[in-house]
Amino acid sequence: MFLLRGSLMKVNVEVDCTPDEARRFLGLPDVSSVNEAYVENLKNAMQGATSLEQMEQLSRQFAPMGQMGLQLFQKFMESGAAFASGASSSKKG
Repeated sequence: MFLLRGSLMKVNVEVDCTPDEARRFLGLPDVSSVNEAYVENLKNAMQGATSLEQMEQLSRQFAPMGQMGLQLFQKFMESGAAFASGASSSKKG
């Protein structure tokens, strides 16, 4: 936001590019081969799972940071949902 003569002016910039173009523009490394190997290993492991409990254990092992990562992601999603519901209700009143 810019402050111009006592008033705020909001500027939005929209960039139309592919995820690969955005990654290169931001200077991020190409991890597509690592991601493909990770997904392939996960698929192979899941094919051997015969129960929901086994699948849950496997997903915890493969998740980044294990169960702590899953809990962090769950909290992130819950706080985002709470913010969205709070933001929408504050606009009504």
